[in-house]
Amino acid sequence: MINPSRKYQAVIFDLFGTLVDGYSREGYYSALSEMVSILKAPKDEFIKLWMDTAKRRVIGGFPSLIANLEYICGELKVPVTKRQLDLARWIRYDFVALALAPRPYAIETLSRLKTDGLKIGLVSNCSVEPPVIWPRTLFAPFFDVTVFSSVAGLQKPDPKIYLLAIEELGVTPQDCLYIGDGDDNELTGAAVVGMHPVLICAAPEESAEAVRSVPKIDDYECPRITSLQEVLNLLK
Repeated sequence: MINPSRKYQAVIFDLFGTLVDGYSREGYYSALSEMVSILKAPKDEFIKLWMDTAKRRVIGGFPSLIANLEYICGELKVPVTKRQLDLARWIRYDFVALALAPRPYAIETLSRLKTDGLKIGLVSNCSVEPPVIWPRTLFAPFFDVTVFSSVAGLQKPDPKIYLLAIEELGVTPQDCLYIGDGDDNELTGAAVVGMHPVLICAAPEESAEAVRSVPKIDDYECPRITSLQEVLNLLK
């Protein structure tokens, strides 16, 4: 639980469903359909293999998106050219880049945290695209540490991925708030290492149209907020 008398030193955020909206189901499958069309692959079989390789993507099992696409096309025995792979890659990158638009109050909240002297970290389960795009986002200047699962080779709720961020920030787990939308049992994972988890329940993530990695939100009992600016209230 949040201790109102404690002076926290750091805030670690989840990315999707927290700082940005989760991938919309419509946009996600629209991008996949465009990729399928360019690669001239059988749609249903391609999407099945795309989903089957999701966990491998998230823990860095493919060194690049093109490597993932080459693997799928190889399994389907679909010959592809470098140009086809490049075009398919950019469709996916464009989709992810658009998805990294800040939620309301995200930048204002990060700016205030920075001004108040708190350290700011990110721990995200994601494929290879967000780490590449991240330096060009509006978020990048505010973060002291970023830990992406596809780079670290670990994913939430593995305690080691949280501890990586904590160690790099130079703080103790007890000095950290962890803000997330509850995907991947991330709140329980944060609590296990001694952090103070907070569930953000923002409206877009209440929709069944969001693509989630698991069907059920982590039900760890912790404080709840409905917008990012409420993070500041927890630190007063």
